[in-house]
Amino acid sequence: MSDSILAEIRKIPSVTRFLSTSLLGVSIPYLLGIISPYTLLYHRDLVPRRLQIWRLYTSFFIGSSGINFIFELAMLYQTSNQLEATYDSADLAWQLFFACIAINIASHPLDATVFLRPLMHCLTYLSSARAPPGSQSSFFGLLTIPVVYVPYTMLAVELLMGGPAAAARAVVGTVVGHLWWWRVWSAGDAQGGAWARAPRWVRDLIGSRAVSGGHGSASGVHVYPPRSRGGASGSGTGSSTGTSRGYNWGSGQRLGNN
Repeated sequence: MSDSILAEIRKIPSVTRFLSTSLLGVSIPYLLGIISPYTLLYHRDLVPRRLQIWRLYTSFFIGSSGINFIFELAMLYQTSNQLEATYDSADLAWQLFFACIAINIASHPLDATVFLRPLMHCLTYLSSARAPPGSQSSFFGLLTIPVVYVPYTMLAVELLMGGPAAAARAVVGTVVGHLWWWRVWSAGDAQGGAWARAPRWVRDLIGSRAVSGGHGSASGVHVYPPRSRGGASGSGTGSSTGTSRGYNWGSGQRLGNN
């Protein structure tokens, strides 16, 4: 049984597997009360002065509590999996590394300590920008919108449900996602030049495979309904290409200046 489970896990693309297992591995210990979440948050003074380097990693994978964590895990998995379906895994990992650095630096004026949501917005923007032209996505199972408007719809949800501070942190991820797409993919051919291509040691570590097409998954991207204070969720599916099931982001959890 365990061998079959491991075999199924190995079938998940490497970057998607890393992101998903990181979210599980970082979040579950503090959700179970094994460790304090404050040992995982990013702190601009503790990282350089006390060499608590792990915070640079863990701060990207601190999820919300309760059922909202399931929605965040599903969102991260599906968005990353859609990207990696037509994206070389090594190149995606290499470019994602720089995107995370940009998110961290750009979030400093906001005193952000958790970067999971900016990361999600970043990946969603890139996935949306690379989706096939004309793709549609279902919002809350009630409204079908063009995939190109998904990132901005998600920003509006953050503003309405989380306030200006939450929206500002989400904007950071969206801007980084746009710069990522513009620098690497807007030309539509060279994938951003030599810097965007993973070096050999990254390819040896992660693995590389041939991919086809310049667009993302034919299924488009997923849209997530407004965060519910009461934890209720809604979903919907569409019948046409580019329409997908939605997820409730949930109300989240305040951890410092999250």
